[in-house]
Amino acid sequence: MEKKTQKINVITLGCAKNLVDSEVLLGQLKAGQAEVVADIHDADIAVINTCGFIDAAKQESIDAIVEAAERKNRGKLKKVVVMGCLSERYSKELAEEVPEVDAFYGSNQLSEVLNEVGVDYKRELLGERSLSTPSHFAYLKISEGCDHPCSFCAIPLMRGLHRSKPEEEIVHEAEYVATQGVKELIVIAQDATYYGLDLSGERRLPQLLQRLSDMRGIEWIRIMYAYPSKFPLELLDSMSENRKICRYLDIPIQHASDAVLKSMRRGITNRATRQLLDTVKTKVPGIALRTTLIVGYPNETEDDFKVLYDFVKETEFHRLGVFTYSQEEGTFAYELGDPIPAEVKEERKGVLMELQKEISEKRNVSLMGFTVKVLIDRKEGGFAVGRSEWDAPEIDQEVFVKDAPGLAVGNFFNVKVVDAVEYDLYAEH
Repeated sequence: MEKKTQKINVITLGCAKNLVDSEVLLGQLKAGQAEVVADIHDADIAVINTCGFIDAAKQESIDAIVEAAERKNRGKLKKVVVMGCLSERYSKELAEEVPEVDAFYGSNQLSEVLNEVGVDYKRELLGERSLSTPSHFAYLKISEGCDHPCSFCAIPLMRGLHRSKPEEEIVHEAEYVATQGVKELIVIAQDATYYGLDLSGERRLPQLLQRLSDMRGIEWIRIMYAYPSKFPLELLDSMSENRKICRYLDIPIQHASDAVLKSMRRGITNRATRQLLDTVKTKVPGIALRTTLIVGYPNETEDDFKVLYDFVKETEFHRLGVFTYSQEEGTFAYELGDPIPAEVKEERKGVLMELQKEISEKRNVSLMGFTVKVLIDRKEGGFAVGRSEWDAPEIDQEVFVKDAPGLAVGNFFNVKVVDAVEYDLYAEH
């Protein structure tokens, strides 16, 4: 009697790096003739790729695990497998709390996960993934882990120290996704600027970007997660000279108060940060700067927050996200406690986001009447919805173009901005 094929559902939580891991897993599953289903309600096996970054992400992962466990208890699932960052840190605790889970694996145990669900790991599938993003853009993970000693961050505990992926492997993977119709590569890492240091003793991101830009079909390359301390200024020359590299840089500042930055172990000061940002703007005219900030860090006083507020007001970032501090076991900052009340953290976050809304609206209004190049991501409500080179998918603003014949998803168009609101543009083709 022929053995029944098990239907497998992969649930991905957290950041784009997790998404890439799941895409590699899905590629292996499909190559192994496993039946992959998009809905857990149709599955025999659930594989949950968890996030353990901050409290909200942890809770989302825990909720997904508990929901899958309850489905198993009701006979709706035969097996539950948990992988990823949360599992890396808390597998023992999770196993005690949710015994229904059949197995827990960490962030770098792909072959073990595959074996658990009855699929052989195929090493020859180097770089081949089953893309879950729209077919015209893909994330490209160039390294794993992080060497930086930031006091608040648990990523080294979950992902380990920095490990660059060999350049040839990255190029092979990029060539593969380009053959799938990908036109935009979004380069991701815990710190993209560290790329190559552990392989050759030198930072090789500019050289890697040049090889990626030489590929047929690739039109945009976007750089995410560039650490500000010891930033390699030669990268700016590449961005200025190579028009395939988007004039966009995601550079997480986290704070602007010297006292907080020192306690955070960020390796940079307010003055050095300002000098770096001025250099970036000078060397790459027209660049859009995205940053993330943390409010409510244990030693953040009202004066420290005022310094941060003034810094944001003066710098006028194009894109900005704010996190409230999350106390993480095992980090250097854990011993500082979590003395700032949640309501104060939320209030500070709200104040910064209100300021950013004003900054963003002013920038958007200044674009009215100008022509911008956009990549169309989807159609929605009479609009072709796209992004400029100044916007990453999912986290940044969009351009709503009045739909017209020929505005195909996955293609580039020059459109004229006719209206603007705080976080979106409206345009016509």
